[in-house]
Amino acid sequence: MPKSKEIETFPNPRAGRDYEIGFEAPEFTCLCPKTGQPDFATIRIRYTPDQKCIELKSLKLYLWSFRDEGAFHEAVTNRILDDLVGAVDPRWMLVEGDFYVRGGIKTIVRAEHRKA
Repeated sequence: MPKSKEIETFPNPRAGRDYEIGFEAPEFTCLCPKTGQPDFATIRIRYTPDQKCIELKSLKLYLWSFRDEGAFHEAVTNRILDDLVGAVDPRWMLVEGDFYVRGGIKTIVRAEHRKA
């Protein structure tokens, strides 16, 4: 299956109601920009949709697209948030990158968006 940066959406079936959608991707992989070695993480996404929702297959392909890219944990977590917010313009969204231990240190990065 080809990797893709395109995030597909569909109309929110209950746009007048606040409700939360959550995704967990326990097999996220990117590359360490310093060593080129793989970094593994669980990416957690929680959001309150407005007019659009994220289509799951496109989310999977989007997350796979990072497998060959070097990125610091902070940068990749914020980029995922920025890209998803750009695609669905949610009322609220939180992206958490829960990265496995590397060099004896576990990293968790949380990035949040809230509509004004």
